[in-house]
Amino acid sequence: MIEIYSTNVCPYCDRAKQLLDAKGATYTEYFIDQDLGLRQEMLERCGGRRTVPQIIIAGQAVGGFDDIKKLEQDGLLDALLTKEGE
Repeated sequence: MIEIYSTNVCPYCDRAKQLLDAKGATYTEYFIDQDLGLRQEMLERCGGRRTVPQIIIAGQAVGGFDDIKKLEQDGLLDALLTKEGE
C-alpha cells in the first residue's frame, strides 16, 4: 500500500503524485490540512518529519518528493514499488 500525506496546495505533493502516476502506482492520499489528527499521525509514522508530502511505501516511510525522485534516479523506486505490490 502506498500512502501520501499531503495538503491541498502543495506543488511537491503534485510532483510526487505525477511520478507515482507515471509508474502506474495507486495510492491513498491523506490531506493533513483538513484533519489535524492526520498531521499527528504523519509525524508519528514518518519520524517527526513535518513537511509534505510524506510517502509511505509497503509500510516504510521513504520521505518526500526529493526522496522518491532520488530513488527513481538511482533505479531503486521500481523495486520498492514491486515489493509494495507483493
